[in-house]
Amino acid sequence: MLKKLLSAGLVWVLSMGFGIAAVNINTASLEQLQTLPEIGPIKAQAIVDYRKSKGNFKTIDDIKNVKGIGEKTFDKLKPQIAVSGATSNIEMPAVKPAKDEKDSKAKDKKN
Repeated sequence: MLKKLLSAGLVWVLSMGFGIAAVNINTASLEQLQTLPEIGPIKAQAIVDYRKSKGNFKTIDDIKNVKGIGEKTFDKLKPQIAVSGATSNIEMPAVKPAKDEKDSKAKDKKN
């Protein structure tokens, strides 16, 4: 009985996925940043450029200083980002192709 309860609890914790911050915005690669909601290649590059020019983010709120990241985007990012610790690869979705990649693949299929 206890074993089943512990197993169920573990499954529940793991199913929370991004409930625990998974991406360190100070060390994440472009690809890792793109796994975040609302972050495509352009915003990921802006984050990397910002931290190269200004230094590490002190708090997660500092990401709002990056061009293109406002309050609405931040609200979606907040549960999934951190400024310390390792970036976790657990349950991170595959990087979505950029819009222009999708368009070129669609054109290839037509031809």
